[in-house]
Amino acid sequence: MAASNDSDKKRIPALVLSGFLGSGKTTLVQRLLADAADRGIRVALISNELGELGIDRALLGQGGQSYIELEGGCVCCELSDDLLETLVELEREIQPDRFVIETSGVALPYDTQLNFWREPACDFIGDDMAVVVVNADQLAEGRDLEGTFEDQVQSADLLVLNKVDLVPEDEWPSIEARLREIESEAPMVRAVQGDVDLDLLFPPDAGELDRRGEAPAARPHSHEHFETAEWNPEPGMTEEAIEAHLGGAGLLRAKGFVETARGVRLVQVVGRRVEITEPPEPAPEGILGRVVLIRRSEGAHAHD
Repeated sequence: MAASNDSDKKRIPALVLSGFLGSGKTTLVQRLLADAADRGIRVALISNELGELGIDRALLGQGGQSYIELEGGCVCCELSDDLLETLVELEREIQPDRFVIETSGVALPYDTQLNFWREPACDFIGDDMAVVVVNADQLAEGRDLEGTFEDQVQSADLLVLNKVDLVPEDEWPSIEARLREIESEAPMVRAVQGDVDLDLLFPPDAGELDRRGEAPAARPHSHEHFETAEWNPEPGMTEEAIEAHLGGAGLLRAKGFVETARGVRLVQVVGRRVEITEPPEPAPEGILGRVVLIRRSEGAHAHD
């Protein structure tokens, strides 16, 4: 009898979920995890959060070895070795049915996918897809549509035009046309709160890609510079005061849990929109009263 080898192992499909700051990636991940739990599918989730408070961990309600956060950079460049090591560790210890890599809002999906061709990940990663979530409201406002946003959209295998409920329906064709000017070929679906047919992200009949050949060429790319800071509001602030403080701060994104006059609230800023809502999960003690603020800073650094 012939000895079995790595080529006999079933390969694991991988999803790279990308999108600019505030596009709604975490909400879509929540749907993916809930669907997988209902169907008995083991998902290994790797999250690359900009800022180091673990807010996404609290929102996703995940713990244990099947959820790993990578902090301190982007998985497409500074953390690429960490990503590779994490994939190998999860494959060995969890043997998942699927990998989901949720990149930070400034990471580039194509460069993240190149890690699947590196040894030893190339021995167990199967088909992969880059899904890029796009905030319809951002398109309608014409806000931050160059640089990182453009690079992300042009890397997409599938575009999810999210938050269409924030834009009047008669404007949908014009914002889709604007997106098509950036990326003309990738399939596109509309969504509210990340509600899409999840079989689009992991097709049931996905084949198995043998990666042990020549990898695609890396593309030279540059990162815009983004800086993070932390705001610590006093407990008991009114929602109006929080909104006034954050609304004029020139932010691209903010996210955190705050003890307001009406109780704990999840506070989020996306562009000019400030959202204050009841959190889906209780806020861990260590991150209550801490809000990550993200702004664009000057300059860019290149990666070959």
